Amino acid sequence: MRILGLDFGSKTCGVAVSDPLGITAQGVKIIERRSESKLRQTLAEIQALAKEYEADRIVLGYPKNMNGTLGPRAAKTEEFKEMLERRTGLQVVLWDERLSTVEAENALIEGGFRREERGRYIDKLAAVFILQSYLDCLANSDN
Repeated sequence: MRILGLDFGSKTCGVAVSDPLGITAQGVKIIERRSESKLRQTLAEIQALAKEYEADRIVLGYPKNMNGTLGPRAAKTEEFKEMLERRTGLQVVLWDERLSTVEAENALIEGGFRREERGRYIDKLAAVFILQSYLDCLANSDN
């Protein structure tokens, strides 16, 4: 059982995958998006990755405001969730992504990455944090 994790943004989509036991998340890639309104290529790449890694579900970062309310980006994410489910046939779980980008940024700073370099990795690392948070929740709910 593997799970894909996604950090879906207007310009990129960070992708992570769990190990087969569902314990750890690893970054896979960043999918560059040509246009915010054109999703066919992004959906096709995610579908191919889900097949390659034999994923049985997808965890999609759900952008909530710090006070828990939902903004315009959340609505776009909900639409993307529906498209992903239709395209892949997999369950797509919306997962609170608050502070995942901040965590990723801090990790890259601690790792000594310069500002110019951080942009190349931040979305993939944010996807790792989103997926790892989900995996940790699953592990804790089993106990």
